[in-house]
Amino acid sequence: MIHHISFAVKNPHHVAQVFAEILKAYAVPFPPNPGSYIVIPFDEHGTAIELYPLGSQIEPGEGNKESAVFVQTAISSRFTDIHAAISVSVNQEEIQTIGEREGWRTVRCNRDTLFDVIEFWVENRIMIELLTPEMATQYLKFATQPETLKMFTTEPALATV
Repeated sequence: MIHHISFAVKNPHHVAQVFAEILKAYAVPFPPNPGSYIVIPFDEHGTAIELYPLGSQIEPGEGNKESAVFVQTAISSRFTDIHAAISVSVNQEEIQTIGEREGWRTVRCNRDTLFDVIEFWVENRIMIELLTPEMATQYLKFATQPETLKMFTTEPALATV
C-alpha cells in the first residue's frame, strides 16, 4: 500500500490547490521543507501528496542515526521519471475541466487493454495517472489477481508469494 507520494513542482501552492480540488482534500503548508505543501483527503488509506519546490531533493542524514534532510539544488529536468496512479472520486469530465482550466495536458488512455487512466500532466511536466471510480475498478481487477500477469507479460515472475 502506497500511502503518500512526493514530487517537486514549479508552484507547490497552486498545484496543492489543484490536487485538493481533485481529491476533495485539504492543502496545507508542509513545514519540513519550506515552501512545500501537503494535500490530505483524510481517507481510509491515509493518502497524501507532498509538493516540494522545484530543485528540492531528499538526501540521507549523517551516519546511521540521523533522518533524511531536504536540500535545494539548481539541477532540475523538465520531465521526470516518477509517476503515480491515484484513484479519485471525481469523473472524467471534472478532471478534464480542471486540466483545461490549468492549461495542463489531460488525456484518457488505455494501458494495454487492461485498464484506462487519465494522464494528468501537472505543470505539463509530471504525469499523474488519475483513475475515476470505474477506471479504478478496471485497475483493481488487473492488479489484485496474480493470474493477470499472464495477460501483461510473457516473462516469468521474479518472485512468488
